[in-house]
Amino acid sequence: MTDEQTFLDFSTVRDELIAAQERRGVLTYEQKAALQHAEWAASEMRNGFKTKPEVFSELTAALLELEVLTKYPDLAAKIAELIPKYPGDVRTILASKRIQINDSDIDTILELVRQHIGFE
Repeated sequence: MTDEQTFLDFSTVRDELIAAQERRGVLTYEQKAALQHAEWAASEMRNGFKTKPEVFSELTAALLELEVLTKYPDLAAKIAELIPKYPGDVRTILASKRIQINDSDIDTILELVRQHIGFE
C-alpha cells in the first residue's frame, strides 16, 4: 500500500480532527461536519460497537490475508469499519467491485470479524 492508499477508521479520523481543532482553535465547516460524523460513526450508536484503531488495523490485516481480498485493500478496510454480522452484509460490501465469492469465503470473513470484534 502506498501513502495515497492509507485507510483510516472513524476513531482515528475523529482523533485527528480533534487534535487539529486544538492546534488551530477552529475548524472549517467541512471539518466540523466530518468531525460530527466521525464521532457518531466511532461510537456505539452506529452499530453497537465502538471502533478502535488497533482492532481496525488488526482486522484489516487479517482480511488482507484472504485470497479473495488480497487485491482489494479498500474493501478489507470497509469490512473492518462496517463490522458486518450477516452474509448479506458482506455481499453488499463486495458488490461494488462485482467480486465472485463463495459461501465459505463469506463465512471466513464473518468469523474473522467475530474474532476481532468479539460479538456472537
